[in-house]
Amino acid sequence: MKYYLGAYALSPTKKGWDAGIETAFYDDLKQQHNLKGLEHPFYGSLHEHDDDWFLANIAPHWDYVLTCIPGTMNALALNPHFGIASDNAEGRAAALAFMQSACSAVGKLNRFLGRQAVTAVQVHTAPARRHAGSSKSALIASLRTMAAWDWQGASIVIEHCDAYVDNHVPSKGFLALDDELDVLSELNQGLSVPMGMVINWGRSVFETRRTQGALAHIVAARQRDLLRGIIFSGISDQMTAYGAWRDSHMPATPSERVILGAQHSWMTEALMHECLAASGDAQALPIVGAKISIRPDASSKAERMGYITDTLAILDRYFSREV
Repeated sequence: MKYYLGAYALSPTKKGWDAGIETAFYDDLKQQHNLKGLEHPFYGSLHEHDDDWFLANIAPHWDYVLTCIPGTMNALALNPHFGIASDNAEGRAAALAFMQSACSAVGKLNRFLGRQAVTAVQVHTAPARRHAGSSKSALIASLRTMAAWDWQGASIVIEHCDAYVDNHVPSKGFLALDDELDVLSELNQGLSVPMGMVINWGRSVFETRRTQGALAHIVAARQRDLLRGIIFSGISDQMTAYGAWRDSHMPATPSERVILGAQHSWMTEALMHECLAASGDAQALPIVGAKISIRPDASSKAERMGYITDTLAILDRYFSREV
């Protein structure tokens, strides 16, 4: 079994682009035997800094899940009405233009590699509901428009982010999971390439404030035949270098088997395995992987790769049944 990795979250150049340092980082990623490919961030172009650099440095066999959350959050900082679920016509139009750019990026990457390399495009149900209006009807309209574009075989999947709730300040505060699942169920009745749902462990736990929240979201999506993937990303209620109740992509908590992890992370190996079991046939899911960050950012090259190795080994132990 091989996995997707949101490697951008622990890149050594997150706070300042350096092509040489990032090239060395990608060279190290290519040595990961169980890496299927990248959960790759979309900011508005194929690569945030340099498309040509990206195409020259990727492994030719990698597959990709394009995640639109970085560009979506950047756009929301400038326009709170931005989003494919926005009730504001201009905000929704801006989000559709952004998604059209994502569709173009899919085509560019596939053409370069000469194959369908992009498995899925993760979209998000912005805007933040505490700042702007959103609705299922707006989301349906947007996704219907997007379904008519040529995604070259890539599926459109909603990555559920924390929904707006009354009892704590949200991180994203987008649409509720049930609303997203309703929309997908309605749309899929007329689509040749069905859409689906990806659950991010940390974002579901952030929303629900309990570790079983991610499990409940996985089960809800599976029961409606909409679960397409799970991305493991941790979170904590403790004030550490990762922050308390922040969507900061904590690694799993350390253990005898997980040497490089994050103290006070709520994400444990046992909980990760429980979620994979709840998905039904986890091996059949198109998207299984992790997105972690590292503190401090100045960690050594060996330590950075060690975090990746230890995290993916947790998944390996589930699929090899060494639990």
